[in-house]
Amino acid sequence: MKINFTTVLLLLCVLGVCNFGYAQKEALDRAHANYENFQFVESQKTYLNLVEQGYASEEIFTKLGNTYYFNAQYQDATTWYNRLFELNAEVKPLILLRYSQALKATGDSIKAKKMYNAYIAKTNTSTFSKKAVDYLELVKKNSGRYQLQPLEAVYDINNISYGHTKLGNKLIYASTKTINSFSNTKSAWDGLGFLSLFEIPLNAENIAVGKPKKMRGRLNSKFHDSSPVYTKDGNTVYFTRNNNTSKNKENTQNLKIYRAQRKGKTWQKPEELKFNSDFYSSAHPALSPDEERLYFASNRPGGFGESDIYLVRIAEDGSLSAPLNLGPEVNTEGKETFPFVSKNNALYFSSDGHFGLGGLDVFYVEIDEENESFGQLFNVGAPVNSYADDFAFGIDSATKRGFVSSNRSKREGVFVYDNIYSFLETTPIIDVYKAEINGFVTNLQASEPIKGATITFTDTEGEKHTVKTNEDGFFSSDINRFKEYTIRASHDLYDIDEKTSESRLDVQRINFQLQKNKEKIISGADLAKVLNIPNIYFDFDKSKIRPDAKVELSKIIAAFNLYPQLKLNIRSHTDSRGNDSYNKALSERRALSIFNYLVSKGVDKNRLKYEGLGESELINSCSNGVKCSEANHQKNRRAEFVIWN
Repeated sequence: MKINFTTVLLLLCVLGVCNFGYAQKEALDRAHANYENFQFVESQKTYLNLVEQGYASEEIFTKLGNTYYFNAQYQDATTWYNRLFELNAEVKPLILLRYSQALKATGDSIKAKKMYNAYIAKTNTSTFSKKAVDYLELVKKNSGRYQLQPLEAVYDINNISYGHTKLGNKLIYASTKTINSFSNTKSAWDGLGFLSLFEIPLNAENIAVGKPKKMRGRLNSKFHDSSPVYTKDGNTVYFTRNNNTSKNKENTQNLKIYRAQRKGKTWQKPEELKFNSDFYSSAHPALSPDEERLYFASNRPGGFGESDIYLVRIAEDGSLSAPLNLGPEVNTEGKETFPFVSKNNALYFSSDGHFGLGGLDVFYVEIDEENESFGQLFNVGAPVNSYADDFAFGIDSATKRGFVSSNRSKREGVFVYDNIYSFLETTPIIDVYKAEINGFVTNLQASEPIKGATITFTDTEGEKHTVKTNEDGFFSSDINRFKEYTIRASHDLYDIDEKTSESRLDVQRINFQLQKNKEKIISGADLAKVLNIPNIYFDFDKSKIRPDAKVELSKIIAAFNLYPQLKLNIRSHTDSRGNDSYNKALSERRALSIFNYLVSKGVDKNRLKYEGLGESELINSCSNGVKCSEANHQKNRRAEFVIWN
């Protein structure tokens, strides 16, 4: 009979791949026990050993890529993902995403973009870029939290009035209500009189109990004066004034921030702050609660848009640092202006660059001074915001009362000059981006909870955060409801697993079942259990190594390569059929057969010993004279690999 050697070789390769797949899938599905069970200590090195032996499959390359990806070894990850694509370009969407991120991390932005686009196409998702309908939904969620009404004592549709600063029981605000007593000159900006500082007494509910009065002294000039903010002791004020130091008339239209000190009842001559310029504006100062930071708006060069929010640090001697732009989390290509910082360190400001209801809208963001960062940005909603310009927002964190200015009219859709509105905040702002992902992490084999598992959330921009499971294996985390996350469950003793969340869900449950892959390798332990080897089986009355046993023994060989000090005692067992002395001899032949096979594969014989125990240690009731099925007898025909020193 003529045998085709090529056919035999191909058949052997196919059998090798099938056996490998069987080892992989066994732990996941008992019905396909021959396609699993390659999850054990130092699996990555074992995979590499198998590849060197000629094994090649999508599963091997995927898991190799994943093992490197999980450990942030992105260059190696791209190597194995690339080999995966050479086998099959139609991979799972999650692998596309991981491949894209690995490519991006290694600087291959062009290919990374290609892979990410393929991921988007497969999953029909988009990056975190909300449409107007999404923004409108978010604004709606934070609307209706204020009771708003005009401050009737200063309301005048023919003049500008704005401001929110309270000094004692008085509101200090700016208005064009009367022509400056020093000059009848009108502003070139709007044809009205220049802004001057006024004061009006209010009761505890911010209702006027007196008439407006222009403030006397040096805080008012013949040009614009507005936006004052006072220190807690009331002896220092920062405010906005026209640039009146330039000889160029065009430059006088710019704004500057001044500081004045009070001695007794008299304000001293205001000083111009050093970061001002004749060539751009700085305006609308705001103090942090500790009075160590001064926030302001400016259209100075180097910003993100028309005007940005900046801060300077105030030293104990009153000197100021260089201005620092608050960055793209706050500033846009549009206009950001009129900052205000509440007592609980939240920044409010007006913007037409972030999505709003019309014109300037008021926005809110928490300040994290320690980490020099900000929380999530929110539109404060209607009725504070409207179709018109809404700005100069200020609130007392204790009383929840405050003021906002707007050029809205009492008649919807009609614009007038700016006027002041008082408000009461009835409910706190809602984190409209917040959603929740929770779930349980359990042991795949025993369905027991896994305490202390690390759950890592990674968004599409690569930002990460982690939580731990509790004693019940439960985890919960707040996430951004508009983002998708790759969620990884990991534990030192278990295989890693990853899943992907959905966006735009308020709450979602994602559970994990992890395959145990690591046990303590100690003297007396059975390495077969450590490596999840189901068994080394022999045919009835035979001692020859079966093909399936060779696959399992390759794991033992890999363990010897990984652990140079490892020594094993091969203990062979038989079933009860046949007499005791014969079974004793048969088990010794089987143990010797395994011994010789391992030595033939390069294992030092001095690291091995063997013994045949016959039927002396049965693991079930199938002893002499007991009728049992072939399957139950098979369970006794086994080998153990006991670690010894």
